[in-house]
Amino acid sequence: MGFQGGGMNGTAIENFVCVIFNVSFMNCTWHVDRTASRDTQYFLYWKTSRKEDFTGCQNYVKDNCGRHTGCKFQNVTIENKRAYFLVNESRNGQNIQPYTEMIILYTIEKLTPPLNVTVNCTEASHGCEIQWQPPRTSHVKKRACFKYQIAIENKADPEKSIKPASKIERNITGNSYTFGSFSAGKRYSVKIRATDNGCLVSTSWGEWSTPVEFGGEQLASISSYTLFLIPSLAACSLAFFLCRVSIYLKKTSATIPQPRDPFHEISPMDFQTEYKKQLITHETEEIITIEEVA
Repeated sequence: MGFQGGGMNGTAIENFVCVIFNVSFMNCTWHVDRTASRDTQYFLYWKTSRKEDFTGCQNYVKDNCGRHTGCKFQNVTIENKRAYFLVNESRNGQNIQPYTEMIILYTIEKLTPPLNVTVNCTEASHGCEIQWQPPRTSHVKKRACFKYQIAIENKADPEKSIKPASKIERNITGNSYTFGSFSAGKRYSVKIRATDNGCLVSTSWGEWSTPVEFGGEQLASISSYTLFLIPSLAACSLAFFLCRVSIYLKKTSATIPQPRDPFHEISPMDFQTEYKKQLITHETEEIITIEEVA
């Protein structure tokens, strides 16, 4: 991936390649001369305008001999810029003919995956609506600048020894796709990648999105869970209601002590009459007892 130049006779390196990824990072690599000695070293410089001065690499990649074989850049701005690269080779204190290359930056960008891939399936229509957002870039904001490749695969079932039966690939524009041939009980996965659609975007395909799984098994499991959950909630609610009613009835039916009625209390006359009755009964019991003793 990237703009690749071949070395010329006497130049320092061969197969110089640069790639921009994750919006603003850039890696450049090259192959060293096979006949180069261990003390040979390579130095990369670059600029984005002929009027600027070259800037040297700050983060080299090295081989086992300590020779520079690449460079890592950060905070690279793409826009509609041309970049000029120069690689010098130093061997035994002498500079060899440098390698030079001009690259239009947007042509070497590896697009990020499309963002926020979602799938919404409905049992009634037996269809799935797949939606996503454009990949992240630093220089393109229009949705119409991208077209997409969508890959839908029937997932394997290890328990039933079923291998993927089909794989669907479509090249489309826009940010949605209706998958209308899915079958209940089957499991699918979808992934998407982007490329140029007539703007200042790399014509190479970008990175695939992380596969998103969907299908009838998920719908069935949700339905079963719902069918189990609703009766359970209803039973719990009924039990709680009956418990509350029982507690209420017990409280309302408890015996309530009655207040004393002053109109039914024993009067002083009734008290004297009652006392005389008890006294006569007591005396009679004593007479009977004396007679028995005699």
